[in-house]
Amino acid sequence: QVQLVESGGGLVQSGGSLRLSCAASGSIFSIYVMGWYRQAPGKQRELVASITTDGSTRYADSVKGRFTISRDNAKNTVYLQMNSLKFEDTAVYYCNGRPLTGFDSWGQGTQVTVSS
Repeated sequence: QVQLVESGGGLVQSGGSLRLSCAASGSIFSIYVMGWYRQAPGKQRELVASITTDGSTRYADSVKGRFTISRDNAKNTVYLQMNSLKFEDTAVYYCNGRPLTGFDSWGQGTQVTVSS
């Protein structure tokens, strides 16, 4: 089992930056892909960015060029650097860990609010 704990959310003005962190513990060797998802009020949860164990990344079109996902294997931590934030980036951001087989692990979520 994998435990994921997010941090770094908060309130920021439009155009500002935030960095989210996701610390993993437990059976982290089983994780193949780490990702960040977000869910805004009244909307479905969506993938924001993901990174595999070999460093391959994937981004939602809406955040390309503004967000960067990275990982520090020594610290078992994944980061999401968010620049040029927009009002529509406001959401609860969730960290996700996906193994090759079995069930995903999720963090508790961290609120990001961008004021216009």
